[in-house]
Amino acid sequence: VRSNHSQPIQDVFKQINERINEEMTTHPEYANDVAQQKANIPYIGELFLGHVRYGTFGKNSIESVHPFLRQSNWMHRNLILAGNFNMTNVKELFENLVELGQHPKEMADTVTVMEKIGHFLDKEVMQLYQDCKQEGYSKREASPVIADRLDIGKILARSAKNLDGGYAMAGLLGHGDAFVFRDPAGIRPAYYYQDDEVVVVASERPVIQTVFNVPFESVQEIDPGNALIIKKSGKVTMEQILEPTVKKACSFERIYFSRGSDAEIYQERKNLGKLILPAVLESIDSDTDNTVFSYIPNTAETSFYGLVEAAQDFLNQRKNNYILANRNTLTAETLQELLAVKIRTEKVAIKDAKLRTFITEDSSRDDLVAHVYDVTYGVIKPTDNLVIIDDSIVRGTTLKMSIIKMMDRLKPKRIVIVSSAPQIRYPDCYGIDMAKLEGLVAFRAALALLKERNLYHIVDEVYTKCKAQENYLDSDVVNYVTAIYDQFTPEEISDKIAEMLSSPEINAEVKIIFQKVEDLHIACPKNLGDWYFTGDY
Repeated sequence: VRSNHSQPIQDVFKQINERINEEMTTHPEYANDVAQQKANIPYIGELFLGHVRYGTFGKNSIESVHPFLRQSNWMHRNLILAGNFNMTNVKELFENLVELGQHPKEMADTVTVMEKIGHFLDKEVMQLYQDCKQEGYSKREASPVIADRLDIGKILARSAKNLDGGYAMAGLLGHGDAFVFRDPAGIRPAYYYQDDEVVVVASERPVIQTVFNVPFESVQEIDPGNALIIKKSGKVTMEQILEPTVKKACSFERIYFSRGSDAEIYQERKNLGKLILPAVLESIDSDTDNTVFSYIPNTAETSFYGLVEAAQDFLNQRKNNYILANRNTLTAETLQELLAVKIRTEKVAIKDAKLRTFITEDSSRDDLVAHVYDVTYGVIKPTDNLVIIDDSIVRGTTLKMSIIKMMDRLKPKRIVIVSSAPQIRYPDCYGIDMAKLEGLVAFRAALALLKERNLYHIVDEVYTKCKAQENYLDSDVVNYVTAIYDQFTPEEISDKIAEMLSSPEINAEVKIIFQKVEDLHIACPKNLGDWYFTGDY
């Protein structure tokens, strides 16, 4: 069952429930008979594979929705595949299949990966069938023997030899085996939990904790380059398929993409807020009395708590210093006034929960954005700085079309937009839909600066160098785009972004602050994949 409706999860379950209810109405005798249900009703079984996929490389059609099915009349050759992945060497994988004599229907990573695994699955099944034949088994008798002997680890090792990219992929085989396989750099996350009754794998730990009501410690990570293999018999093994490389787990998972209810991710997001306070204080001349702190709902809320905690510590230090310096002359009244001073926090931006613009289709993004936010009136004075933290700034669409305009209506003296992530300068070729370089506001700002300073010839030089690499092996390609940014300091690019996202009708001074890459690594020490920010793929 697949759906790309606006409410896809509800749509999928509606289709499933309709089929099941129809069968149960026709056959009420199935009600308490699990064996009959399994034999006759669809979607009732021992293995389940579900997937929510956001568009990568700008593709949102139903054909791009997982899982993918490779069908066969031979039970063992049926393969269903789903996962969070983007292969960076699809062209090479496609050529491999053509060399094997295949004609894959399209050059999509999902199809090429599925056909590659399918090819080695077919070979292994045929080999096992020949073995069974020599041992005197009939064709029918051979089927359960093949299922028992099928070596999933061997099939994956042969299939994965040339894979390059970030992936956590799950597969089911028709006879009841399953696997989840993670890339050797650990770019995409994969967690599992296992007990006497179930084994469950998900891309996020708290989902498993909530559904199965188990503690943090019971949920393990699948190690990079390893596969969790589940045989039909219930035997579960962890096998190394590829040699792990330097771990470069995706940092954007921690900043935005993964749910923030994970114990580790929650602390990391708070730390992102704490670490950016010095830059915030500089932007408001350390004037916390005339500053209101707020956040863009909803993912930035956690980093906002960290920012405010750090600001409160800063204020307390100031109070301490004042008390120690004036301890001989302090009156009870002055002390009371001093202790009453707090960091001012308000819920300034209000979001319509039904609209999440980051992953909305490109075509509808601009007009949606203008209707997503509203503001709280009456909490900002004309002498105030308004500091508002967001998890990241990708395209800048939401800021320009909506947020800055709405904030300016509150008439603050200065609007400081804080990004808990560094400047997103490069697309993500490993999975999240930030695939178009020209859409990134940091890239547009760098181009504008090059134009202003008569350095635009650098763009042509970079383009020529990149074009020259078009037929290189992916492993030999150099990211020359870094030269476009190398001419400027991060602050120069930030200031240009602020200028581009502001407009003549905005009365407040607009500043934009981004996290430093070094501080990102301090906040998220286990997730050092920072290619969005550094171009280090």
